[in-house]
Amino acid sequence: MTDKLPRRTGGDGDGPAETPTERLLREAMTARASLVTATGLRPPAPPKNRIRRLRPVYAVTVPLGLAAAMALGVLTFHGEPVAQHEVPPPAATLTAAPSPTPEPTGEPSPTAAPTDPGTPTGEAETGAPLAEGTPSASSSTANQPTGAASSSALRGVRFKVPAGWKAVPVAADRVCVLSPGAPTEPQQGWAAAKCEPYGVLVVVYNTPDETDLGGAWPTMNDLNASDGWGHQPNCPVWGRPYVPDSGYNAIGAPVRTKPTVAGKQVDKTQWNVTCKPGDTFTAQIWGLGSDQVFVVANGLKSDYQAGLTSIVGSLDVSGHKPPSSTVPSGKDIAVTVDGGIGAGQKVSTDGTPVTFTVTYRNTGQKAFDKVQPLVYTKEYAGTPPSEVLLMNRGKLERQDRGTWREIPLSMGGGMDYARVDEEAWFALAPGESKKVTYRMSLDPVDGPGTMPVAVQATMPYTGAAPLTVLAEATVPVAVVK
Repeated sequence: MTDKLPRRTGGDGDGPAETPTERLLREAMTARASLVTATGLRPPAPPKNRIRRLRPVYAVTVPLGLAAAMALGVLTFHGEPVAQHEVPPPAATLTAAPSPTPEPTGEPSPTAAPTDPGTPTGEAETGAPLAEGTPSASSSTANQPTGAASSSALRGVRFKVPAGWKAVPVAADRVCVLSPGAPTEPQQGWAAAKCEPYGVLVVVYNTPDETDLGGAWPTMNDLNASDGWGHQPNCPVWGRPYVPDSGYNAIGAPVRTKPTVAGKQVDKTQWNVTCKPGDTFTAQIWGLGSDQVFVVANGLKSDYQAGLTSIVGSLDVSGHKPPSSTVPSGKDIAVTVDGGIGAGQKVSTDGTPVTFTVTYRNTGQKAFDKVQPLVYTKEYAGTPPSEVLLMNRGKLERQDRGTWREIPLSMGGGMDYARVDEEAWFALAPGESKKVTYRMSLDPVDGPGTMPVAVQATMPYTGAAPLTVLAEATVPVAVVK
């Protein structure tokens, strides 16, 4: 009887040698295994948006050549009843060939676990400033339209409008850049000329009158105030802005930074604000003081933070002529406040009068024939809401020759607050000072909060010419119930 299979040739004396076919298969497997190195290994591709259920694997697929070699290893024998017991090759040669690297799909790989997008009540309370140009972890790619940014200009100030945003003029000195998520229909409580909370307000002042006449918002004083965002009692909660019953208040202290914008170091203030428990929003104001250019975002959804900061970062003020200030540098007249009001001092709304004194001092070399003392309160979070004029309630009086004369407590809608009786005017020679006494009482309808009291020395105002402010100071008092 003859063997049906060829016998092995060669050998090392411990057993029959391999056949030429087996040697070729072994060398091919060894060459293939040498291609698998540590640098060639890669982790599996991350899952796509849709998680697919994996099917169970019941069998291991091996290359056809390896399967044939295993069969030959078992079937080739020399009268032995079992397969050859030889040392197996390295484990790498028994695995299937690595699958080709998949082509990139263009979909972003997730880098963090999904986060709770939050409730519709507004932004989360946080004392840290929002990252410049970084949206929240809950940002949706649907909120980030693709495409090229367009260019817009306001009074010589140029800036970029992100793709999907829309620049809408709302007044001679301001433009609202509406985000892609802005509604098309008016909503109750939608404030700041239909800009909050869905847009970014860009404000550019051209003349001193626009800031010195009073009532202008925003100004550099607002960036330094504890409630500088609060120009009106509106709660800009995304999706449902409304006028709160009792105003709004800041959460913690404002965060002030000095980023670089348009090649200049500018001022930025960020407030976290609450209208009522559960309803909060973030307010941000950038101010280029020397150029009188401001950018405001109150209640803007954090998904659009990147678009907001791209607007700020693209500001080009080279074509804007800064308004020359009519206010001296502080070397001519100094204003100080003494007595019953001071920074953070409490003033009750129960009608109890608080008396204080304002001292006007000529610290320069120029003599002033006529100086007008002017004191009034500004709007704040507790200013009573009104459909017509937002004015603090109560009484402000000035003492003239031993008699109390009532004067406007708030600015109102015109310039009446700036008209001071001629009897109250006074002259100031170099080194001379003048004290004026006031008393103020607030009404129970005034809400709690930080109320700015403006104290100014001005040129006499008759309405024939703009109001000229010589010196000023702002005293933030704490209004309590």
